[in-house]
Amino acid sequence: MRVIRKRWWFAALALVVVAVAAVVGSQALGGSGGYALAGTKQAPDQGKGLGPTSGLLPRDHLTEESAIQVDLSKESVRLPLYKGRAGGTTVWYVLLDASDQGIAHDLGVNYAPKLGNIAIGNPDAVQTVTLDSPTPDQNKFGQAIVNFQGAPDFSPTRIAQPGPGGFPLARFQPGAVAGKGYSPFIRIAGSQTVYSAPIVATGDHPSDVVHHADTADRVLGIHIAGASAPGQFAESWVDLLFVKGFDAGRPIVYISTDAGQPLTAVLERSTYVPALDKAAYNGGDDFLGSARERLFGFINGQTGAGNQESQGFVHLVKDGHAAEDASASNTALIDALRNGGDLLNVFGDFPTLNDPRHSQAYSPLWDAQLGLWTDKAVQQGLNTRQIDEVQVFNLAATRPDLLTGVDPATGKPAPYGASGVDINCAVIGFIDKAPTANLADPVPNSQFPPR
Repeated sequence: MRVIRKRWWFAALALVVVAVAAVVGSQALGGSGGYALAGTKQAPDQGKGLGPTSGLLPRDHLTEESAIQVDLSKESVRLPLYKGRAGGTTVWYVLLDASDQGIAHDLGVNYAPKLGNIAIGNPDAVQTVTLDSPTPDQNKFGQAIVNFQGAPDFSPTRIAQPGPGGFPLARFQPGAVAGKGYSPFIRIAGSQTVYSAPIVATGDHPSDVVHHADTADRVLGIHIAGASAPGQFAESWVDLLFVKGFDAGRPIVYISTDAGQPLTAVLERSTYVPALDKAAYNGGDDFLGSARERLFGFINGQTGAGNQESQGFVHLVKDGHAAEDASASNTALIDALRNGGDLLNVFGDFPTLNDPRHSQAYSPLWDAQLGLWTDKAVQQGLNTRQIDEVQVFNLAATRPDLLTGVDPATGKPAPYGASGVDINCAVIGFIDKAPTANLADPVPNSQFPPR
């Protein structure tokens, strides 16, 4: 694969050269406290911290109920691993979301009805798969083999070489690229239900969990079970590096598996899937025919390990060991992420929100709204950590002197909204308390979903 050198095709969110210089000069402005608008409803116990960073996440904190465990000490989630085939090659996949509520509940995955729109205008965004029909002797109990149309190639070397100020990157290359016919979203022939079922390893005995030649870049461990003993079930599993973020003021965990753009895939340690780039649709959110939900990222938030105001792209590259391969043995990387070195994106609708209109608007396909803090905000230390979507789009609506969007062609300020970035990120659960309601009411004329 060709290494991309400072080529800001779409994702030149990286194009923020104009802002990076100001960012670097402003990072002494630590922990100044978040910018708040009138109408904020933040509860007394809601701060900007990430909650516990060690131990196992309680099972009643999981939205992905099929998860075997979430280990906060190791920054990993253990998921059941299923066997499939693609073009004669053995592949291994995880199940994360389903568009049908009953099936999602049965499988212990997230309910994501918007996935029913995934193929609108872009049929390649979902692949039709088939299931084997095993005899009783071939399958006493367990998942039938799924036959995929395509699979990712995990052999490329992921490159994320920092630039002079960390981000933009000087060189980048995805470590996994979709093969022909591959999408992580599948529909079984004869069924209308859409599933998120990303392939995370290939081969009969995938084992490279350090440099990821046959596994996804977030795979930290993998166990392929042998034959089940009579009357028992031997389960395969995979440990994946999770990601931390916020929803409605609460810290959450999720996993990033796929992205529609090369740079996004590099930053997310995910598989580059070109078919997702035009999945329905940029800016769609909760409008008719949309398969996407919004998340809110920041190019030039504050940086610094241990700084409770740090957030965003520059922070990830400078503080989150973004240039290194993720592995269980890379404890420096694991510890940096445990202590807040992630992007710390802000999510929109989440499965635990009180209002079903918003809990059921969750989708794992996230439409990134990328914010660029202005020089004024950076110089005054107002480029602080954000933790709630309504507060973010209220800020964009009322204070363009502090927060704008970014023009992918120039890196300069632009109207706030969709940026052409989409990511497949299934939510796993919440760290401390469940997100239940946003921390502010929408201001008039903000980018609030349709009434």
